[in-house]
Amino acid sequence: MQFDNKPRYALITGAAGGIGQALVHEFAANGYAVIATDQMPQPADLACAHYLQADLARTVSDEAYGNSVLAQVKAIISSHGLQALVNNAATQILGGADSLTRADWQQTLHVNLLAPFFWAQGLLTDLETAKGSIVNISSIHARLTKKNFVAYATSKAALSGLTRAMAVDLGPRVRVNAIEPAAIDTPMLKAGFAGKDALYAQLEQCHPAGRIGLPAEVAKCAMILVQGRMPFLHGACLALDGGISGCLLDPVMKNN
Repeated sequence: MQFDNKPRYALITGAAGGIGQALVHEFAANGYAVIATDQMPQPADLACAHYLQADLARTVSDEAYGNSVLAQVKAIISSHGLQALVNNAATQILGGADSLTRADWQQTLHVNLLAPFFWAQGLLTDLETAKGSIVNISSIHARLTKKNFVAYATSKAALSGLTRAMAVDLGPRVRVNAIEPAAIDTPMLKAGFAGKDALYAQLEQCHPAGRIGLPAEVAKCAMILVQGRMPFLHGACLALDGGISGCLLDPVMKNN
């Protein structure tokens, strides 16, 4: 609960996507002035205090551009500090060991790994001022993956590793945690299963929960991590996966 009139700021990357929009809604509903950013134009129904259209990969490769984007964020929050940085943006370039290009790797690592680091580094003073928190949206692919996810899985494994390493490095200055979701019901996931209803149902049943996750569940988990009611929760990578990480997919023998 807020007892003064000082604004609480939350910065959310990848805000135009399915999970991103849920994050914006959750934080706004909990009284945060949300600074949303994405490379896409602002969706018409996305209610946030501020929207910055920015190329996340370019903020890594072009230092001057990256500094200018972060300067816009700092101008918005002024001296109030930043209560939450949610590194949600991600790119998923599919390809195996025999096909991934240098450009594929650069785009993947810039967006999924290096941007979360450099945005956290650039906003570290503001996070400290507000006794803020960083939440990295990682993936179940950080631990368990499948064919043709080589670049994506590697980047997410590194993001979870970055979460633990930054927690050690920053100590009590800023808490850093990650969420590792399994399949989440986003427009992107649905587009991949268009016309494949039987496969989508099979995906649902692969999860012991009997369904896939909801964007709102990822957002609520992020809010729990940010609220600070468990300040000892630091450097954690939480599996939000409906129990699927505990499953063996061996053939099931049926009793006659």
